[in-house]
Amino acid sequence: MSRVLISINAARNVVNFRAALVRALVADGHEVIAAVPDDGALAAVEALGARVAVLPMTSASTSVTGDLALLGRYIRLIRRERPDAYLGWTIKPNTYGSLAARLMGVPRINNVSGLGTVFIRESWVTRVAEQLYRLGLGGSSTVFFQNHDDRNEFEKRALVDPARVEVLPGSGIDAAHYDPAAFPRAGDGTIRFLMVARLIRDKGVAEFVEAARIVRALHPQARFALLGFLDVDNATAISRAELEGWVAEGVVEYCGAADDVRPFIGNCDCLVLPSYREGLSRVLLEAGAMARPAIATDVPGCRDVIVPGETGLLCAVRDAASLAESMTALIAMPPAARAAMGRAARAHIAENFDEIRVVKAYRAALARAIS
Repeated sequence: MSRVLISINAARNVVNFRAALVRALVADGHEVIAAVPDDGALAAVEALGARVAVLPMTSASTSVTGDLALLGRYIRLIRRERPDAYLGWTIKPNTYGSLAARLMGVPRINNVSGLGTVFIRESWVTRVAEQLYRLGLGGSSTVFFQNHDDRNEFEKRALVDPARVEVLPGSGIDAAHYDPAAFPRAGDGTIRFLMVARLIRDKGVAEFVEAARIVRALHPQARFALLGFLDVDNATAISRAELEGWVAEGVVEYCGAADDVRPFIGNCDCLVLPSYREGLSRVLLEAGAMARPAIATDVPGCRDVIVPGETGLLCAVRDAASLAESMTALIAMPPAARAAMGRAARAHIAENFDEIRVVKAYRAALARAIS
């Protein structure tokens, strides 16, 4: 078959979000090469059937020298591997990696899995990113988006060709893997809220903590936990000292980071994601698949998953009081009503976000690209 080069800004992201796609491409007979940084997950990527090409990459850097060096590494890699197609996710693989593939005449398939800090906070960096996206995505065979808002934003800014754009249901999910029956909730009467995210301000971590303060004043028995990577390479990262202060205050618990979120979601009553913007939130899919209601902000990538009042609740973005109000409303619900909301969430996810749909779309896009 063909040789497919894939690239993303973290090896663990291949394992956590693209495993089904990699396995499917390998099963189809393609040779899959994963160009990723070494973040400790290379063996797990290889276990999927891909061959790893270690590619150092700093996600948050805006160094011109560093980014030109990354472009050079992509060009040398593509010249050496001579792939038949290039698949990119996240900003630098979608810009520098895709530009390198374009320069080398390799067909490209891109996935804009979220707009991130660069577009949440408009600045000169946004203008630079726009130009890089135009160069990287120009002439791509297919550009996937994970929600219609992001697609519309890129079309409005003339960053993509509308004729080559498709919208996917995120990275999709295997609902059977998230069977809630395997992770029963301890019924001790305590209401537990869990936030799962990289610990950066753009995920709404500060709003979660402030909302926890408000709710605990009314409902001291409620518990609030954070699960996710600290010391993240991001301009809006939460500092270790700030987190330790929250924990010492007793307002939240910190559970560290985990490759398998299922035991943590299984032990909560409600998943909370007060993000400023998402591509399409994977953790909301996971929570829904595990029959847990969710509270999320009314923003792109979150409202695409939640059916308000049926599978969860939506709150205002950057608004701790609004989040606290939604938490209080969930606490006031009878246990049977929360359970019904969770069951509705699982049915909704299974029907609309199955990873089989994502794999099918990629297979079709790859066939077009290399035909």
